[in-house]
Amino acid sequence: MCQHCHENHEEKRPIERIFLKIVLPVLILFSVMFFNIPHHIATALYICAYLLAGYSVLLTAFKNILKGDFFDENFLMSVATLGAILIKEYPEAVMVMVLYGIGETLQDRAVDKSKNSISKLIDIKPKYANVCIGDEIQKKDPNEVKIGDIVIVKTGEKIPLDGVIEEGEANVDTSALTGESLPLFLEKNKQALNGCIVNSGYLKIRVTKLYSDSTVAKILELVEYANKKKANSEKFITKFAKIYTPIVVVLALILAILPPLIFGSDINVWLNRALIFLVISCPCALVLSVPLSFFAGIGAAAKQGILIKGSKYIEILAKIKNVIFDKTGTLTKGCFEIEKIVTKDNSISKKEILDTISQIESYSNHPLALSILKSYDGVLEKKEVKNLVEISGKGLKATIDNQEVLVGNVELLKMNNINISISPEEKTTVFLAINGKYKGYIVLSDSLKDYSKIGIDRLKKMNINTFILSGDNKKAVEKIADELGVNNYFSKLLPQDKVEKIEEIIKTENKNQKTAFVGDGINDAPVLKRADVGISMGVLGSDIAIEASDVVIMDDNLAKISKAIDISKKTLSIVKQNIIFAIFVKILFLVLSMLGMMTMWFAVFADVGVTFLAVLNCLRIIR
Repeated sequence: MCQHCHENHEEKRPIERIFLKIVLPVLILFSVMFFNIPHHIATALYICAYLLAGYSVLLTAFKNILKGDFFDENFLMSVATLGAILIKEYPEAVMVMVLYGIGETLQDRAVDKSKNSISKLIDIKPKYANVCIGDEIQKKDPNEVKIGDIVIVKTGEKIPLDGVIEEGEANVDTSALTGESLPLFLEKNKQALNGCIVNSGYLKIRVTKLYSDSTVAKILELVEYANKKKANSEKFITKFAKIYTPIVVVLALILAILPPLIFGSDINVWLNRALIFLVISCPCALVLSVPLSFFAGIGAAAKQGILIKGSKYIEILAKIKNVIFDKTGTLTKGCFEIEKIVTKDNSISKKEILDTISQIESYSNHPLALSILKSYDGVLEKKEVKNLVEISGKGLKATIDNQEVLVGNVELLKMNNINISISPEEKTTVFLAINGKYKGYIVLSDSLKDYSKIGIDRLKKMNINTFILSGDNKKAVEKIADELGVNNYFSKLLPQDKVEKIEEIIKTENKNQKTAFVGDGINDAPVLKRADVGISMGVLGSDIAIEASDVVIMDDNLAKISKAIDISKKTLSIVKQNIIFAIFVKILFLVLSMLGMMTMWFAVFADVGVTFLAVLNCLRIIR
């Protein structure tokens, strides 16, 4: 009932499989037992029932032996039942395989249920795109659609690719991506993510990403990646099974051979005990329940719009003590608006300050730059920009009309020996200097996300320390920290400074306390990688940040960080419960079998029962 069993699932439908492996063998067994059938015919019927119920186990064991993999549950079951046949205990041999088949069927149902949430993500892949070609609309495979193509999405259809809405408006179901049941209203110039379903309305979308780079494609990659990342608990069980299985085989041989040789006991009695010992020793409950628990945890998180890239990160999330946040785009909306423009003197107008800053910022993808350009009123007449240099964490330097222009924060001006007498604003400020002379600045305002305060408060209730690391000025960061009630905050940090700061925090923790970093920008990628677990925003987050992170919050709702930690703690708790329960019951029953206090029937019931209870315990995570 473990991993090996799934490699040989019959391609028949489940009902046919149940009939052949369980119902028919049971009918044959009871017919022979309750009707007066000649001995040789009865023996043939027993063998027939045995093969029907156990051929998949026998076949898997044979294939694994050919590969040199002797010691697994299929091998144990095969040896135990074939031994029972040798000592003419035919009904026991048949029932071992029948009960094993029942357990396997129950396990399959449990696995299917735990996969349900993740399989919904697979279903979000669009099957076609309505592409506008001239006056015609052609259905195309999403992989064939190019950047810049226009696609039409009508009521009931999935958005096939990421893009910007050119025309129309609609209520869109985003639950497959975000886990949120409330529909999202989309209109012109808004971003549309593929995989979402148009509930009502009509959208004309200009494609901005190829399907291979789209939201759905990334999610499917993450899901596939998640299944490959094993937790330490899973690795322990794999190693445990490799050592445990040969030990119990050797013990069974000793149990079958030594007592008859030393004490002259009946060899059939001790052979029977050895076979019962083998049946009980099958590590099904352990080998199945641990990976199934982690899979259920990943599925439960996916149902909430949280993508965890592997079971190892569930273990880390369960031990989180510190959560460190980036500010812009993570705690705040990242959609800045120009609040005011200030000039130093009459040598330059407010419009000239905005025009010059916009010329430089049009070459940057920084959230501040994009917000300034979005707020620009009218069409920006592009000038020739030369010698453009981006100084990380400070700003931009370039030449326009043979004039050296600096656009950035106070540190950029100080670095170029330009002194300003004003004190920094409480809000984000972008300064302008031309030919070494300070000219003025733009003040940009940003607001907290709806769930930032709730997310921080929930983490505090869990006794988790919160921090803010930002490249913004001290007053702007202090204002946000005060609003959120975060005491630990650091400002004016370059990307490398953030890495150093997080290393300081990590050094203070013990092995059972972990640190998470939450960010969304390209400059957050190094810190996301350095943290014990990196958490990125799925909507506003950059592709690089999402790729560098270990957990993705699909709808940018920070309140879901505490949810991810809750799910992880519950998952780890159930993993430990199953390990302790399975090992305790195994040891108890193995001792009883050695003392001759167990029958073959009871041994199988015990093994299947322990496995079934462990599986039911796993399903509590999903529920």
